[in-house]
Amino acid sequence: MSPDNVISAVQSAIFTVIVVASPPLILGLLVGILVSLFQAVTTIQEPTLAFVPKIIAVLVAIMAFGTFMLTTLLEYMQSLLRDFPNIIIPR
Repeated sequence: MSPDNVISAVQSAIFTVIVVASPPLILGLLVGILVSLFQAVTTIQEPTLAFVPKIIAVLVAIMAFGTFMLTTLLEYMQSLLRDFPNIIIPR
């Protein structure tokens, strides 16, 4: 297994993780910012108010982008299994 193959495999794995994790994280971040602004304006400092909407937003993002996320993971796994002989035994 050559270093080039290892670097390529790790790069594609990291890129796939970033692409798959981005939709829920971005939506959770946006909801967190909105809740923080709401708390700052109303001076309500309830910890549950900051936590529950983010969980709901992440669950909604997973439901909305689940097909995209699963398709991306399946494509990555198919390419990894297809290239497995070339990774193990470089040509």
